[in-house]
Amino acid sequence: MKVEIRFGEPRDVALITQLIRELARYEKLEHEVAATEEKVAKALFGKRPYAETLIAEVNGEPAGFALFFHNFSTFLAQPGIYLEDLFVKPEQRSHGVGRALLERLAQIAVQRDCGRLEWAVLDWNEDAIRFYERLGAKPNAEWTVYRLADESLRALAGK
Repeated sequence: MKVEIRFGEPRDVALITQLIRELARYEKLEHEVAATEEKVAKALFGKRPYAETLIAEVNGEPAGFALFFHNFSTFLAQPGIYLEDLFVKPEQRSHGVGRALLERLAQIAVQRDCGRLEWAVLDWNEDAIRFYERLGAKPNAEWTVYRLADESLRALAGK
């Protein structure tokens, strides 16, 4: 079985949206998904793309995806890559698809002179945590992620 990794293209909008929903279902967060094909198309392929995707295919069929964007480390004075989503379809897990996606992301990070590749993982997702640690990733336990969204975000913005 050969895993092929390619960049997402506008023709993949429906697939990317479907994979986002499958990921949300897996994470038990489907009720939070507001993504539509129109929003995904605008965010990824519009006038100002905010993120990029990699699509994994096995035998020409979609097997998973990674959605990522650049951030910046002031301490390193270098860009980084933040992996927002990594999802492999359940029937394709344990066949090297996740590793192939992360290898390609690492290659992109090195090619783009990024100082790091980072992501968050849900505490309960022990399979993913073991997978990431086998790759050499380390948890950043000294940091707590904060988020402003919905009403709190609008209130702070004065809207």
